Amino acid sequence: MTNQNNQLLKLLGVGFGIAVTVGGTIGTGILRKPGPIAAQIGEPWIILLLWLAVGIYALLGVLCAIELAISMPQAGAWYVYARRAFGNYFGFVTGITSWLGTVSALGFGAYTMSEYIALLIPDADGYIQLMSIFLLALLTGFHWLGTKSAGRSQEVLAVIKAVGLLLFVLVCFTYGSTPTGEIVANTVSATAIPLTFIGIIGALQAIFYTYDGWHTAAYFTEENTDPAKTLPKSMITGVILIIAIYMLVNGAILYALPSHMLLNSKLAAADTISYIFGDGYSKIITLFLMISILGIVNAQIMFAPRVIFSMSRDGLFFNGATKVNNAGTPSVAMPLTAFLSILLILSGKETCGKLSDIATFFFVLSYASGFAALIRLRQTEPDLSRPFKAPWFPYLPYLLLILSILFLAGAVYSDIHSSKFALIFLFISYPLFMIINRLNKSRSSN
Repeated sequence: MTNQNNQLLKLLGVGFGIAVTVGGTIGTGILRKPGPIAAQIGEPWIILLLWLAVGIYALLGVLCAIELAISMPQAGAWYVYARRAFGNYFGFVTGITSWLGTVSALGFGAYTMSEYIALLIPDADGYIQLMSIFLLALLTGFHWLGTKSAGRSQEVLAVIKAVGLLLFVLVCFTYGSTPTGEIVANTVSATAIPLTFIGIIGALQAIFYTYDGWHTAAYFTEENTDPAKTLPKSMITGVILIIAIYMLVNGAILYALPSHMLLNSKLAAADTISYIFGDGYSKIITLFLMISILGIVNAQIMFAPRVIFSMSRDGLFFNGATKVNNAGTPSVAMPLTAFLSILLILSGKETCGKLSDIATFFFVLSYASGFAALIRLRQTEPDLSRPFKAPWFPYLPYLLLILSILFLAGAVYSDIHSSKFALIFLFISYPLFMIINRLNKSRSSN
């Protein structure tokens, strides 16, 4: 049997929305980034303030995303809104950057999970690339089974992840031996890290990457049984849970792990458990970290194909990506997404290490297009049905748009090496847009 109309299936509800928000956000970032962030900032209270600030940005952003998603309930999220507001070319740029950002993050997540496997099985250290590729192939095969089973797996992984992180926090505050006052004093005296603009931008770049996913439920609006009713509940609840978990985890690490260890830590959560209980227990947290990463990779390989599926349906990507199998899975867009992530993994370890920074630029660019689209559509389509309206209009979307642009400018200034890949793509985006348009027109005429 085949899905003759190539339609996505309406199978998802509020439980999936919360699960995909939490599971599609919490993953590699919170497990890897606390150490590098501490090395750039030093002061624990500033670290926590930056995490909270980006969390508030995400919560306010969700209020804008809900209005857009419910008023335009189609797969693809930011792409759909940018195209509706500004036309095909801006929609194309937003859609491709959104997709490529997730492709990059998907490769980074699979590579990171394979690194954790190598920590548990040292003999596997020489096979990290191969394991990363196998993981993506395995997930692609699983998601081929359909939206219902994929959605259920996301709910299970999200619960395991949230419970595991809360247990980690409880353990740190119960058995951590360093009082908060001592860790603050220790950090300041031991590191004496000057607070710089580049340091703040670098920390924000890492934190933005870690928070990306707050909008994930919007990608599945077309498959939601009642988006006007369930989407506000799932997205707002999901983001509040994420903020709470991130603040608790960071507080626990700062409380339990001495500053000199945190500054040099690539896996802060695992190092914290090792410091408290000894190296033998680090394997437990490493195993949990693998499950956590699996949750976010599982979500990414589910929502990223919806972007190019929607673009193909509008004639802005290759026509074959519109195909959907009988179980509701984009049957061409999904393996294509996994294949491109595999190519990035094969490009080498150094490239994989930069994938998160490249992805962050694309993610924030997508956010900016969404906030701009909200402003534009309120002006050009005042009669568009909006069961949910973002509050404090126009101040809220303007504020978020300005913050996004400032961050992008700061990211280019402070990390031109990573940002240049995004800038190069933006430079070639119009010729690429024209080529795809001509290919689709020639095929349709034949």
